Amino acid sequence: MANTFPKEAQLVIVGAGGIVGTFLAYHLVQQGWTNVVGIDTSSIPTNIGSTAHASDFCYSTGGDKFTIFTTRYSQQFFERMGRYLKKGGMEVARVGDDERMDELKRKVGIGKAFGTNVSIISPKEAKEKFPLLDENSIQGAMWDPDAGLVTPRSQQAAAEIVEAATATGAYHPYPNTPAIDIEVDNGRVRGVHTSRGFIESPYVVITSGIWGPMVGKMAGINIPLVPVEHPLLFFGPLDTLTGTGEEMVYPLFRDQSNSAYVRDTGDPKTTEGGWLEFGYYEQYDPRVVLPENIRKSGEGLFSPSMNELLMEQVASAYELGCETVPLLGELPWNDRHSFNGLLSFTPDGNQVLGETEIRGLWLGEAVWVKDGPGVGHVLAQWMTHGHPEHDPHAVDYKRFYPFQTELDFVRNRSWETAKKVYGIVHPREPYTEGRNIFQSPFYASEVELGGYFMEAAGWERAHGYAANEHLLEKFRDRIPHREHEWDARHFWEVSNAEHLEMSERVGMINLSHFAIFDIEGPDALALLDYLSVANVNVADGRAVYTNFLTENAGIHSDLTIMRLGPDRFRVVTGGADGNRDYLWIRNWRDDMGFNAVINDRTHELITIGLWGPEARTVLEQFVPEPEDVSNESFPFGTARHINIAGIPAWAIRLSYVGEFGWEIYVHYDEGAALWKALLDAGVTPVGIETYANSRRLEKAFRLQGTDLETEYNLIEAGLARPRLKSADFVGRACYADIRGREDQPAYLSTMTVDTSFDSNGIRRFIVGQWPILDPDTKEVLIDTADRRSYNTSAAWGPSVNEQILMGYLPKEFARVGQQLLIEYFGEHFPITVRGVGAHGLFDPDNLRVRTPGTVTRNRMVVNPTRVREPQSGDT
Repeated sequence: MANTFPKEAQLVIVGAGGIVGTFLAYHLVQQGWTNVVGIDTSSIPTNIGSTAHASDFCYSTGGDKFTIFTTRYSQQFFERMGRYLKKGGMEVARVGDDERMDELKRKVGIGKAFGTNVSIISPKEAKEKFPLLDENSIQGAMWDPDAGLVTPRSQQAAAEIVEAATATGAYHPYPNTPAIDIEVDNGRVRGVHTSRGFIESPYVVITSGIWGPMVGKMAGINIPLVPVEHPLLFFGPLDTLTGTGEEMVYPLFRDQSNSAYVRDTGDPKTTEGGWLEFGYYEQYDPRVVLPENIRKSGEGLFSPSMNELLMEQVASAYELGCETVPLLGELPWNDRHSFNGLLSFTPDGNQVLGETEIRGLWLGEAVWVKDGPGVGHVLAQWMTHGHPEHDPHAVDYKRFYPFQTELDFVRNRSWETAKKVYGIVHPREPYTEGRNIFQSPFYASEVELGGYFMEAAGWERAHGYAANEHLLEKFRDRIPHREHEWDARHFWEVSNAEHLEMSERVGMINLSHFAIFDIEGPDALALLDYLSVANVNVADGRAVYTNFLTENAGIHSDLTIMRLGPDRFRVVTGGADGNRDYLWIRNWRDDMGFNAVINDRTHELITIGLWGPEARTVLEQFVPEPEDVSNESFPFGTARHINIAGIPAWAIRLSYVGEFGWEIYVHYDEGAALWKALLDAGVTPVGIETYANSRRLEKAFRLQGTDLETEYNLIEAGLARPRLKSADFVGRACYADIRGREDQPAYLSTMTVDTSFDSNGIRRFIVGQWPILDPDTKEVLIDTADRRSYNTSAAWGPSVNEQILMGYLPKEFARVGQQLLIEYFGEHFPITVRGVGAHGLFDPDNLRVRTPGTVTRNRMVVNPTRVREPQSGDT
């Protein structure tokens, strides 16, 4: 450790004693950083943070691709260090809890899709692996052979990593050195004021765990997390552990129906040995502790991050725990050793990583021990190269809009995610907290129509309307009933009826959640052209669909740009991506020195999509002259001002639903009048389900963050332009190299489910993401870039009478007619590749979007034995 306190550094880690700070420092040094400084209020590694009291076990079974990667990386890293005891672990389903048994099968599917080795085992096998179990209490279990324990403690592993990083001379840790303030000037971090002086630095990373929000306030930002109490009880002593010499004797055991886990602490002669640990996550009313209310050092129990625990807090869970592990009821409770440990929870349950709105200020927050090395690796890559190898959109701090970082929202949503930490969370499950933040101007009308509301980016969005349920009788033969409750949960059949009515006549969709930015100034064109793959130097009134790429040609954004004038453009992107895209544009503008102003008009303008064969007939009633909306006057891909029923509007001839029509933008205050005029004219209100899922899949339209990620390129995604534009743009050099390849490792393909009846004779409908298998080997498909195949999207397509999937397939499997399997809740269903690239099953020539009233048929034959490539003479 250096004796002279530094005055400057390449980067300062604030909270360097925790699992993230220590492993970030190591990985930064590995990436070539030469002057990294770490500071912490306590020791390094910490003796007061969550790392100090963590149970230190690592399960592989995260619920998403990114977390499974960071956990698997961490397990392998700890193992290479010689600090990982791989004992395995299990999750059980109690007798009578069939929903939990299905959940275990779902986790096995997720594991196959994203790279774990979990499997279902019988009660007898579970008893053999975990002798403390009453096997008669469970109907089955999921076995994770890679689960294990960081030994002897994660603190020890962290200490060794700090020593290794310090030995290089590139890392300088300073314990007992709290940050007092973070200096920010003109939107950029300048350094950190500490108890020992000021350190000037262009980069500061906050890895302060449960205290993170307090450190963030020093820089003027809100970090969206709150600490929540996690009860930990110890029972014993347990004599059978004596003489084993091991840090943990039995596998890890999780009874998630009871929101609890059990593990032994090993031989009494080991670090914390001799006990049976019972951990519990409160299911009904988790105890939130605001960061400013965390105790000071020396107060309360052993550490500020450990609060007192009363047996009454966990009495009911303890009783249930004794049913699966009877020994719990026989051993005395060590009340002096038991406590409530504070852990970080966020509004969506994910980590909070990446650069903030303040340039150079980064976060590594809400990370548990099992992900520490993996997150350190990702952050170091991200900071060094501008992008990590795995798409971080699900954990990127910038996914949060400013309102989603405010205390009330963060506290309430995080409380809800804490309740569900061991719960069964449906992929479509809506939040109950933090609702009705934003509503369309015609929300009252939508409520009156019986809207089935879900939420995105704070906006209430109806996925269907009860008022349209009469259409189910009309279209019943094309809308199959979903017999299985899981497949039908949070899905409304009326959505498919609305879909068909729009396609047959005309419908309108509330798109108020769109993020809208008007960009103007002398360099507006130069800025957007530099970011875009497509050429945006088009005539006034033209619209361009384009993508933004990372510097390694990964797909970062998917959006529409309209030219409003010589130096004025309108950028429209999805609600979920609005803040990320806004900051991407702003940051590149600032870094490149472009003279352009970005005006956020998201809450000033609202959007209604008007689509269907009769869309023009409807609009002609409301415009001054019918020819104003003729094909000649208003061709596809154009945008301009028109008056609709006396309301000034900006309309664009585009379609994300494969039907003729417009996106219509009006001032928020005029939105209710436009909605009413269209409703009175007989236009059917259509829920967002049609836009976001069913018709999107029929047309093979991609969704950013789901079908489009930075891990794949535009050619693989089927979105490559015929020619590479000559002007430079972000990622161009790498993209040009990719275009020069003879083949890509994988291609995004459209598939349909051939037979979807399960072993019980129930017709199933794929919900969520599941592994795609080789029908011969039953193994998950893996491409030459080591990426696994799974369905990125799934929906029933009522127009084509097919269950449609999209997903990336290795090049040798990405061919029309290829037979494959998809695993769904432990069963295999045959699927067929129906299209490769941007080839939709519905109206593949896009005739309907260009000419109203066009009648087309599904050109791809349903019978999988007769699937063929489309021919030039087809219509």
